[in-house]
Amino acid sequence: MWYLCVFYHRLLDYRKPEVESLADLFSKDLTDLQCNGSLEWKLPKHHHPDSPFHFVNLPSEEIARSVANRSILVKGIFELWGEGSNFEELEESIKSYPDEKQLPYLTSDSTFKITVETFGKVISFEEQTERIRSLSYIPFKGRVNLKNPYHTFWLIETDDYDSNNGLPPIAGKRIFFGREIGTADRKLLPTYQLKSRTYLGPTAMDAEMAFLMANQAQAKSGKLVYDPFVGTGSILVAAAHYGAVTMGADIDIRVVRDGRGPDCNVWSNFKQYGLPMPIGLLRADNNLPPWRSGLKEVFDAIICDPPYGVRAGGRKSGGRKLLKGVIGPYTVPDDKRTGHIPSTAPYSLVECVHDLLDLAAKMLVMGGRLVYFYPVLREDESIDTTFPEHPCFKLVAISEQLLSYRYSRVLLTMVKIGPYTEEIALAAKIKHLEFKENHLKWLEEGNLHSAVFSPADNHLNGSGDTKITKDSKARYRGKYV
Repeated sequence: MWYLCVFYHRLLDYRKPEVESLADLFSKDLTDLQCNGSLEWKLPKHHHPDSPFHFVNLPSEEIARSVANRSILVKGIFELWGEGSNFEELEESIKSYPDEKQLPYLTSDSTFKITVETFGKVISFEEQTERIRSLSYIPFKGRVNLKNPYHTFWLIETDDYDSNNGLPPIAGKRIFFGREIGTADRKLLPTYQLKSRTYLGPTAMDAEMAFLMANQAQAKSGKLVYDPFVGTGSILVAAAHYGAVTMGADIDIRVVRDGRGPDCNVWSNFKQYGLPMPIGLLRADNNLPPWRSGLKEVFDAIICDPPYGVRAGGRKSGGRKLLKGVIGPYTVPDDKRTGHIPSTAPYSLVECVHDLLDLAAKMLVMGGRLVYFYPVLREDESIDTTFPEHPCFKLVAISEQLLSYRYSRVLLTMVKIGPYTEEIALAAKIKHLEFKENHLKWLEEGNLHSAVFSPADNHLNGSGDTKITKDSKARYRGKYV
C-alpha cells in the first residue's frame, strides 16, 4: 500500500536507505515477506527529489508503523486521504477517497485531533485554526482530544518557492491531508547526545549517526553486533539501545582496559544509560585477528568507523623495528605484562579495508550486515562510484555525508550473500589488489589528513586552475549536516 512518508530535512542521502533497511527488518519479523533492500518510491507533483515528501509502497500498515516509530530521519508516515494544489482541490480529493477507508476512523466512540504542519513557511495560530475549520466537510463524529487521541490527522502544506532560500525548489504549492500511521521519537537523541556522555574520545560517533548505523545494520534483540574499532563504544551504545548483544575490540589497550579511571571508561557509558554491558571488549588487531582457526559465522552485524587518517590514523601490531626485521618476535615477561603497552606500526587504509572485509566475510552469518564508513575526496570523481568489493557481499546502500568542500565520508551497507571459502578468500585478494592499483596514493598511505586540510594552492594545475570544481547539483540546507 502507498503511504506518504515525510522526512526531516537533513542527511538526505541517508533517508531512503534507512527506511528500506527497517522495512526489510520488520517484513521478516512481522510477515513472511521480504523487501530485499529495495522499495518503490514516488515523488509528489511539483516536488524535487531532495524534498522531504515522498510516497513509498510498504507491505502493510503494521510495517509502516514500525518503520516510522523506530526511524531517526522519518518525521511521520501517513495514509493519504487527499492532496491538491489548493484547498478546493484538496476537498475534492478527500471526498473521492473511499468511504470504507474513512468511516472506521470517524466513528462517535473515537477521539481525534488535527495537526497543521507547514514546510518552507510559517503560519500563525489563527491561520492554523482557520485551516482546521475548513475541513468541516469531513464527517468527524468523535470527540476532540488533544493529549491522547485514538486517531491523529495531519494537514501538511508546502509553499511554492524557488531555490533562493536554501530549500529544494517546489514549482507549485501542495497540500496533503492524511491519517497518522506512525511518527519518529527523536527524544532519544538529546538523551544520548555526546556532550552528556561520561566517556568520550576524539573519534566518538555522533549519537544521530550511531543510531542510523544501527538501523542500517538492523540491530535488534537477539542479534550479536561487533565493532572491531570500538573506541569509546558510541556505536555499540546505539546497538544496545535496540536490544542487541554487543561486543567490541580496539588495538589500544588503554581504551578497552583503563579509560580514564574506574568510573570513566567504555563500560561506564553503558551503565550511564542502563544498557546491558558488552559481553566482551578485546584488545585485538584486525590485521592479526584473535579468532581460533575454523571459527566462522558468529556475528549478525559488524558496524564500525575504520581509522582513515583524518582524526585518527590506523595502527596495527608489530612496531616498525619488528616489521622491518630489525628485531625478532619476543615474549613479554610475566612481571611486566600488567603495565605493558604493545608496540604498533602505521596501518594503511587500503590494508585496513581489506582486513575488515575479510573479517566480515568469515565472521558474519549468512544475511548478516557490514556497515562502515569509507572516505572520499570529492575532487576525484573516479572514486565517487568505486568502492571496496568482496565476492561474499552485495552492496545495498550508499549514503554520503559532506564534511568539507573537498572531503566526504560514505556510509556503505553490505549484506553477506555467500559462504566464506579458501577460493573466495583468493578471489577477494585479487579484487583487493585491483582496488589498490586503481586508487590514489593517499589511499595506500592511509593519511587523509594532509589531503583534506592542506591549502588549496597546493592543488593547482599547470594552467593555474584549481582541480576542485563545484558540483553542478544544488546543495540544499541540511543535506550534509
